[in-house]
This record gives sequence, structure tokens and C-alpha cells, in this order.
Amino acid sequence: MSSTELLTTPLNALHLELGARMVPFAGYSMPVQYKSGLMAEHQHTREKAGLFDVSHMGQLKLIGPDAAAALETLMPIDVIGLPVGKQRYGLLLNDDGGVIDDLMFFHQDEHTWFLIVNGACKVGDTAHIRARIGGRCDIVTMPDHGLLALQGPQAAAVLARIVPGAEQLVFMTGAAFDWKGAQLFITRSGYTGEDGFEISVPGDKAEQLARALLAQPEVAPIGLGARNSLRLEAGLCLYGNDIDTTTTPSEAGLNWAIQKVRRTSGERAGGFPGAEKVLAQIDDPSLLERKRVGLIAKERIPVREPAVLENLDGQHVGQVTSGLLAPTLNQPIALAYVQPDYAKVGTELFAIVRGKPVAMEVSSTPFLPPRYHRG
Repeated sequence: MSSTELLTTPLNALHLELGARMVPFAGYSMPVQYKSGLMAEHQHTREKAGLFDVSHMGQLKLIGPDAAAALETLMPIDVIGLPVGKQRYGLLLNDDGGVIDDLMFFHQDEHTWFLIVNGACKVGDTAHIRARIGGRCDIVTMPDHGLLALQGPQAAAVLARIVPGAEQLVFMTGAAFDWKGAQLFITRSGYTGEDGFEISVPGDKAEQLARALLAQPEVAPIGLGARNSLRLEAGLCLYGNDIDTTTTPSEAGLNWAIQKVRRTSGERAGGFPGAEKVLAQIDDPSLLERKRVGLIAKERIPVREPAVLENLDGQHVGQVTSGLLAPTLNQPIALAYVQPDYAKVGTELFAIVRGKPVAMEVSSTPFLPPRYHRG
């Protein structure tokens, strides 16, 4: 796709003004880094507060008295039981139990559900949702809205000055706020492992809000490069790398996202695409042919996707799906899929980098403890 065909977010002019290096991402022209560079942006977010433009993500609402029950038929997640004011992580599955997309969904009021889906998947997700449950609820897309993420240990103090009251939210809760006549919807969540917020804002107010946040001394603009390194240190999957339509929840280590009410006997167990396969893998892990693991390199040599993983005998036993030199840890880390016999923490494997083996050890994830504000 040429630069003239790329979509732009409401903050495009601001990114250029700030000297961002722009790259194609999910069909958009997006900032990969600013003048200070990836490493500085990463550390700034870990120490203070970083502002991310994530307006390429898809935002939509499902509205109607049957919306919760309808959405629950598409995911192995407890939708019906989520209280108003709470957010949950979800997985859209295909009929083979593969992940079409991972998303966040929020119960706004009795009959309204707000979804945030991945940018590269939003057209397909919306079509899938319409095809499966379009007759059961209204499906409203929000292409005129921007989405900002303010992340880091000082994010709450910053937001308290700009949108008083937002700092009282706790992890995975949210609420509507008025800011200079604009209706914002703010959740206390994010993709960095840090405390932080995601802010849905009308597109015509997005730049004004971003400038107000950037005027705070703790806040710096952060690009896609640091967003990726932050989420990898937090052990979070990137759709298209670490999960896709060929990956089941059990393979990806995402069984924690499937609540008991959807996986055990009862009227709400199963009933989602791929349920037979997904539930069988949960009940009998020996059915799995691969598992997602964390890896830490024993040498300071970055290991990137799609590096092959070998055992001590030189046999191919897996593949890296995400990897880099972790700025906070100052050592190479990766996510990978390996044969189940090699998934135990402490197992030694070798990543093949430019034809040479790099020693790695299977690690638990996240690589850094999360710092979410749970109240």
C-alpha cells in the first residue's frame, strides 16, 4: 500500500509536527517513534507517563436487550455475567476454535456493550459480528472517534488534572466524562503492563485532548516501537504474531480468559464457535501439539521472529513469534510456540539467529510484574 492510500488518524498532523517517523501499520500511517527514539520512549513510559495514539483500533457498540446473550455466542467468555461499569478481555473464535481477534469489551449500561478490536482486524470483525448476530442487536461502528492511551506510573496524576474523577477508576473499570463539551469514555486499562487509561474521544476533539495531555511535564509522545517492546515485557500477545486464526486459546495460554461458567456443565457452557475442540483441549492438555512460552536469552543477542527453535540434539521443536532486546530488563526476551515436552520453565533451547544457535531458557510470563491499579 502506497503512502497516498494509507488512512490517517485524527492526530496525524500532530505526529508530523512532533517529528515522528511514520510507517504503514494496519492500513494507517502511524508513528513508530519520535525524536528521542524507542529506548527513551520505552523507559519514559515505565518511569513517568507516555501518550499513545491508538486511533487505528476499531470501536463499536452492540445495543439491545439481547446484545449480551448474542455476543456470548461468539466468544468463550462470560459476557452475561459482567456487571455494568466493568471491562473484560475477550476472544472472537472461528468454527475450528482459532482466534479471529482478541478484544476488550465493556458493559456500558443495561443494553449497551462497547468493544475495542484490533485495527488490522476491525473490518473483518465487524463483518463477522454482523453476519452472526446482526439480527439480534444493533451494531454501531464509531469511525469518527479517536482512541488515546495514557500509560505509566504517573498517568493517574496527570489525568486527574485534565479530567478530574478519572483517577478514581480502578483496573478494568470505566466511565463517561465530559471534557470541554466533548463526551469521553475512559477505561483504566492498557497494553503496557503499567497503570494507565484508554480514552475514546470524538475525532474532532482528539488533537486538542492530546495537546492538553502532552503539555503536562510528565507526558511524552510514544510510538509503535515502544508500544511493542512494552507489551512484550508485559508478556502480552500481539494479534497476527502470537495469536491468529490457527491458534486455539489453550495453545496460546489464554485459558485464564475463559470463565468457569463457559467451560463446565451448565446451560451457558459451550455454545460458542469451536467449543468442542476448545473445551476438549482445556479438559485434556495432552491433546495440544504446541504451547506458547516465554523465553530469555542467555547471551545479549536479540532473537526476533520467526527464528527457529532447536533442542539440544538440533531438532526443530518450535518457533519464535515475537522477540527483541527488552529495554527494562536489558536482555533478549521472546514469545514462542514449542512442542509441549519443551514448555516447562527452565528448559534450555537454542534459537537459530543468522545460522548460529543462541542459548535460551523457557521462562514464565510476564517478564516484568504488572503494575495495574486494582484499588
